[in-house]
Amino acid sequence: MIKGKVVIITGASSGIGEATARLLARKGAKVVLGARREDKLKSIAEEIGKEGGQAVYQVLDVTRQSDNDDIVTFAKTSFGGVDAIFLNAGLMPSSPVSALKTDEWHKMVDVNIKGVLNGVAAVLPTFIEQKSGHLIATSSVAGLKAYPNSAVYGGTKWFLRDFMEVLRMESAMEGTNIRTATIYPAAINTELLDTITDKQVSEAMHGLYAKFGISPDRIADVVAFALDLPEDTTVNEFTVGPANQPW
Repeated sequence: MIKGKVVIITGASSGIGEATARLLARKGAKVVLGARREDKLKSIAEEIGKEGGQAVYQVLDVTRQSDNDDIVTFAKTSFGGVDAIFLNAGLMPSSPVSALKTDEWHKMVDVNIKGVLNGVAAVLPTFIEQKSGHLIATSSVAGLKAYPNSAVYGGTKWFLRDFMEVLRMESAMEGTNIRTATIYPAAINTELLDTITDKQVSEAMHGLYAKFGISPDRIADVVAFALDLPEDTTVNEFTVGPANQPW
């Protein structure tokens, strides 16, 4: 049941995070929005409030452990607890390895891997103590199979696949009742493509998404489905994409 659940959402200022925040709020969840762009967060939270939903926000840089710790504390202060976290912040500056865009490699590792680890480290003590909690993470179809120009990006998303699955298994073994769900989206129309600086790759990806891309609302529906499952049930992986995309 979603109604009344307190859900932290990272990368909440646009795309999948924004769509998920709006949907969950409409379903009665209390959403805590985190991202770097305060103006966007403020606008989304205000619009949710006008529609009768409950939303608060706090500026969050997922690469900073202190920011992750603070948003968990903020959720507890605002709504009295935390039931779930949607680890959604991510970057996709894809390029050939030979282009040696090493700064972008490190940024992807910092956000896509360390950002998730920071969020998990911040919320896990609470979930362990209360013997309940739901961790949902956005991976990618590039976390399931290899694609040219996505060696580093795909690597960060493959990491998520292993990490989230081991976390699920360990939680079951330890009896903490913590559930996990990893989502592997294909072409979803978000701002993700704006992070690509390689001209050739950018043109190819924009063409692909123009042809196949679907709304981030489709991923929001999957998050809502996962959260709405009975407490004794976990669906740990969702691969989601356009019906006409041969990903």
